[in-house]
Amino acid sequence: MMLLLNFVQLLGYVLWFLLIARVVTSWITPTGGGGLVAFIYQVTEPILAPIRRVIPPMGGLDWSPLVALLLFGVLVRLLSQLTVS
Repeated sequence: MMLLLNFVQLLGYVLWFLLIARVVTSWITPTGGGGLVAFIYQVTEPILAPIRRVIPPMGGLDWSPLVALLLFGVLVRLLSQLTVS
């Protein structure tokens, strides 16, 4: 059970990092940027697309990365509490 919790926690950290990378790359290279950027978009789009359906972009800003980061932050904290107890 502990191994599974640690894996999910690590996965949460990796996805959180990839979401941050997506936000930064969207500011730096909004038109695309190669293989690494394509990989980041392919990994994060399945996470962001459902959030975008619930909260569409408003005023030209896409709020889905912020919502996803908050959700992953809560998930990682909850899992941290489970591993400590």
